[in-house]
Amino acid sequence: MLESYFQNCMFFASNLLNRAITKMAEEEFKPTGLSPTYAFMMMAVQEQPGITQKELGKALHVTPSTITRFIEKLAYKGLVITRSEGKMSRVELTTLGIERMEVIREAWKSLFRRYVAILGKEEGRNMTKMLYDLGKQLED
Repeated sequence: MLESYFQNCMFFASNLLNRAITKMAEEEFKPTGLSPTYAFMMMAVQEQPGITQKELGKALHVTPSTITRFIEKLAYKGLVITRSEGKMSRVELTTLGIERMEVIREAWKSLFRRYVAILGKEEGRNMTKMLYDLGKQLED
């Protein structure tokens, strides 16, 4: 009876899903030495070299202070550098950061393979899009 109570609450259901996928992601990203969020951030920087901190924050749905901390940590590890252009700060991968991208991309592929093995490829893709769209809707 108690379980059905929680099954009907989006807050608890989404937290259950978040804990499960976070555990999987952390296991898959362990070889990278980065959390999935830091790895995703590096992928965004690789996709758009010179991306601004503001653009990164928007892409990751995090506050400017959080993005600053993330960038500082990646810079400390020698994976990114920042360039100031007036009030804007642009982020680029270092040579070491570029070298790490192969293992990062493999971790993403491995995570995808892991959850589609459970959900199925079509369901995994559909669910990911649905969750993203729902998050955007509720965020606005």
